Amino acid sequence: MDLSNLKPAKGSVKRSKRVGRGQGSGKGGTSTRGHKGAKSRSGYSKKIGFEGGQMPLQRRVPKGGFKNINRREFKAINILTLQNLAEKNNLEKIDVEALRKAGLIAKNDLVKILGKGTLERKLEVHAHAFSKSAVEAIEAQKGTVVKL
Repeated sequence: MDLSNLKPAKGSVKRSKRVGRGQGSGKGGTSTRGHKGAKSRSGYSKKIGFEGGQMPLQRRVPKGGFKNINRREFKAINILTLQNLAEKNNLEKIDVEALRKAGLIAKNDLVKILGKGTLERKLEVHAHAFSKSAVEAIEAQKGTVVKL
């Protein structure tokens, strides 16, 4: 066996349909496009969402809601996470940079500290926002809360 007698498996290669090459081919005349109408013309392309003249779905269904352009989205971090981070890295101060290094937040995330879990050490916590329960839990351990 050599390269000269290699050929594809039987039935794996199909001949292309050569349309519009005369009546003798059996694919001449209308070239498999049927008779008349927009779809038989060259250059035809249907608009996206076109439903044959019927009112399209995206125009039948009413618009709803709005997007608040002033929305500020915070990345929520619980006190339990702060406790674990402080124990693991032996930290007294937790700020945005420490959270970023730990992989908990992305570069431009705003951080909100929430009160789920318990805190067993004194911490200085820097964040953009705090829940009431989080502030109470941090201050109960004689820690400080710094709002950025």
